[in-house]
Amino acid sequence: MTTTVDGSRTLPVRVELTRQWRRRRTQVTLALFALLPVILWIAFSVGDAPDQGAAATSLTDLAQASGVNFAVFALFSSASFLFVVVVALFFGDTVASEASWSSLRYLLAIPVPRVRLLRQKAIVAALLSLATLLVLPLVAVVLGTLVYGAGDYLSPTGESLPYGAALVRIALAVAYLAIHLLWVAGVASLLSVVTDAPLGAVGGAVLVSILSQILDTVDALGSIRNLLPTHDVFAFADLLTLDVDGTDLARGVLSGLVWCIAFGATAVWWFRRKDITS
Repeated sequence: MTTTVDGSRTLPVRVELTRQWRRRRTQVTLALFALLPVILWIAFSVGDAPDQGAAATSLTDLAQASGVNFAVFALFSSASFLFVVVVALFFGDTVASEASWSSLRYLLAIPVPRVRLLRQKAIVAALLSLATLLVLPLVAVVLGTLVYGAGDYLSPTGESLPYGAALVRIALAVAYLAIHLLWVAGVASLLSVVTDAPLGAVGGAVLVSILSQILDTVDALGSIRNLLPTHDVFAFADLLTLDVDGTDLARGVLSGLVWCIAFGATAVWWFRRKDITS
């Protein structure tokens, strides 16, 4: 009697999530992001106190003004690089790690359909990335409120937001970053199916981000810079003003989704045709 395995039920998200959660890489990454606000607090504590008589002109000057200011500073400090590294780490490791362990062909022989394998691993990578993106501002808000108080958010332009309203705006900023950084997920997923080296996929996605940020500084490119995936990474700053202008936010969301779909679709196309030897 032959037993037929239903490929549509193989590799459930719960099993893959448990498997990835137990990896030291995941635990260390989450721990480091939870510790980052503590490290920033220590840095501010041992440094010179801000001059009370001088006008605050930057987020750094205002980081100790309140708990929400501290959280906003932590977000701005991490948005363009650390968050990119985290998303690249979890998505770039999806298929390439299985190939490097020579376990990819065994997964496909269970059988796990190729598109389902890519989808399930992408869902788990997205959950872990989102968890990491949430940990940093959550810890920063709690720690900042305990240390600096529950005062209003003060912006470098002189505007202020009540503590409760600022918390909502910070939550929206995190949601924006989660969507905008989907382009990194797409690039890392594509590189993960192209190469059998996880570090190559992760590093490649980070390198693309750095290259995009460098090109974004070239004024000669003009409006072409609007098409770069990193151009609107700090658009969430508009959420921290009294009158929110959603133009850059909408463009950043659209950019993240379009680049993600383009790179993700290419990853699926490549993986379906790839000759699996490891």
